[in-house]
Amino acid sequence: MDLSPGYRELAPPRELRDVVACLWIRVHGTGDDVRILPDACSDVVWRQGTGTTIAGPDTSAKVVLGTPGAVLIGLRFQPGAGGGALGVPLDALRDLRVEAAEVDRAFDLAGDLAPAEVIGHFLEAAAGREPDELVAEAARRLRTQDVETVARELFISDRQLRRRFHTAVGYGPKTLARVLRFRRFVDAIDDGRADLAALAFDIGYADQAHLTREATRLAGLSPAAFVRDRTSVPFKT
Repeated sequence: MDLSPGYRELAPPRELRDVVACLWIRVHGTGDDVRILPDACSDVVWRQGTGTTIAGPDTSAKVVLGTPGAVLIGLRFQPGAGGGALGVPLDALRDLRVEAAEVDRAFDLAGDLAPAEVIGHFLEAAAGREPDELVAEAARRLRTQDVETVARELFISDRQLRRRFHTAVGYGPKTLARVLRFRRFVDAIDDGRADLAALAFDIGYADQAHLTREATRLAGLSPAAFVRDRTSVPFKT
C-alpha cells in the first residue's frame, strides 16, 4: 500500500458501489493544511493512533491542519446513501465529527491497526448495507434536474422528499442541488478552467455574482481566491 504523502482514492468492490463512493487514503506531508469542501457525502474516517470517527455531511468548508506523517483512511458513502447505510438520521450529524462508537460500532476500529486491515474491516462492515433507494435515485437526478421535476417524476410530494432527504442525506434536496452544482465548479477548476464568467453559466449559475455568493457560502472563499487556493494544496478532496 502506498503511504507516501498525498491523497489517493480507491474504487470499492462492484457489489458495494450503490452505497460506497470510494475508499481513500491521506498521508500528510510537511505543511499540509487542507480545505475540506462540502461534497454531499458522509465518511467513516480512521486516523492512525487514534481510531475512527464519522464525518457528517458538511454545509461549509472546514480547514484541517495536517500533522506531518499522519495517516488517515476513509470510506465515503454515496450521496443519499449515508443515512440508510449507517442506520441513523444524517441531519443529526450535519457539520459534525462524532466517535464511531456512538454511531455504529461495526466501524469502531482501534488506532493501532495496519492500514490494510482498516480497509478490510471497512469493506466488511459496509457489506449488505442499503440506501434509501428513492433518495439515492433523486440524488442522481438532481445532478441535471430541478427539485420540483424530480419530485414529480418520482411521484412524491416536496414535503415528503425533503423529510426523507434530511434522514438519508443530512439536509434537504435544494441544499443537495446547490452542493452538487458547486462540485461541478470544483471539478472544472481541477480540470484547468479559470474563465469564471463563462464557467458560471456553463454549470448552471445565473451569473458570475451568483457563483461568487455560492463559493463564499460553501468554500469560504471568492471564486478567484478559491482557484488560487485550489492550485496551492498538494491534494484535493
